[in-house]
Amino acid sequence: MKHRRLGRSGLRVSEISLGSWLTLGSSVDRDATREIVHRAFDLGIDFFDSADVYANGAGEEALGHALRGIPRSYVVIATKAFFPMSERPNDRGLSRKHLFESVEGSLRRLGTDYLDLHQCHRMDPSTPLEETVCAYEDLIRQGKILYWGVSEWGPTEIVDACRIADARRAYRPISNQPQYSILRRQIEAKVLPTSEREGLGQLVFSPLAQGVLTGKYSGGALPAGTRAADSFRNQFMRAYLEPASLARVDALRPLAAELGLSLAQLALAWCLRSPGVASVIVGATRTQQLEENAKAAGVAIPPEIVARIDAIAPPPA
Repeated sequence: MKHRRLGRSGLRVSEISLGSWLTLGSSVDRDATREIVHRAFDLGIDFFDSADVYANGAGEEALGHALRGIPRSYVVIATKAFFPMSERPNDRGLSRKHLFESVEGSLRRLGTDYLDLHQCHRMDPSTPLEETVCAYEDLIRQGKILYWGVSEWGPTEIVDACRIADARRAYRPISNQPQYSILRRQIEAKVLPTSEREGLGQLVFSPLAQGVLTGKYSGGALPAGTRAADSFRNQFMRAYLEPASLARVDALRPLAAELGLSLAQLALAWCLRSPGVASVIVGATRTQQLEENAKAAGVAIPPEIVARIDAIAPPPA
């Protein structure tokens, strides 16, 4: 497993990382979660991502339980806060109150004394950005978290956070967690160049477009037991199942074959071709999926193949 620096920080993360969204604590039971997490660690995957809202806390609890037996210093644990955790008015957003309370809850559920990375799950327009930056400064100084980052923030928001941190001589964010894949390339226009300039590394989620880039939905098929066949879990992937997207996936298949890769490995390696991407976050319900995905680490895609991918799924204008 290859590792990369996360932005300009000294933190290094595995190129392939394991996420919890829609899997750990929900569609995967405790025993299977433990098996998946330990197999990931055996494969060299040492970055694990979650969020307080995943399965309303059960995702963090499942991950924390599964990590027992692995030395704490051997792994990088990341989680997030923003979305409502209850009906209470202060149990959401990026206020100082909610961030402090969310971090405490995450520490308890994950069974750890500190978080390596805590991320703003989304931007909170109702809270002054200076309040959020200062809250993270205090959490870092208290030793509750080591670094902070953002998720799905725009370029202006990223720059503003960095400028506020600089003005206060506070810790800057070191990462952004955007959605990015061959089928979703919007961050290339502004978010990637802004992040690189400001020193934020990308922790990419949905690099397989919710599983569509594995090729298992070719022709619009919805195999039983898959995410697409689940009426709850498929709500975030419907756009990827449109005929135009599926046609692009089919066109990518011979390119993967030329390189001796699976479609999933090609899709992950394509995301990692960018030096601004530190890690791609994958989900797994079986250890076999992890074993296949882990082989994408360190794979270099030849420039001519990259150009052919651009012809199939063009970058943003």
